[in-house]
Amino acid sequence: MTILPPDPDLTTLRITLARLRNERGWTFDELARRSGLARRTLIDLEHGHTIGSLTTWHALAHTFDVSFEKLLGTLCDDHTLPGTPEP
Repeated sequence: MTILPPDPDLTTLRITLARLRNERGWTFDELARRSGLARRTLIDLEHGHTIGSLTTWHALAHTFDVSFEKLLGTLCDDHTLPGTPEP
C-alpha cells in the first residue's frame, strides 16, 4: 500500500504572502518593483490562480528578507512534518 504525503496548504502560503506584503505597506506594484517579478504574477499568486515556481518563491523570500524555509514552511502548517515523532 502506498502512503501519500498530505497535500500542501496553499491557502496558508497565499495568506502569508498577503500578510508580508501588507505588513510592509507595499502595493502589488511596489512588490513587483522590489522583487523583479511581474505584477500579474504576484496578483495570481496571492489570489490562488497559480502556485508559482521555486525561483519565484526564492525571489520573494529575499525581497521580504525571510528565510526560504520560513516562507515555504507554511505549506506544512496543517500536518506533521516528515521525521517528526508521533505523540
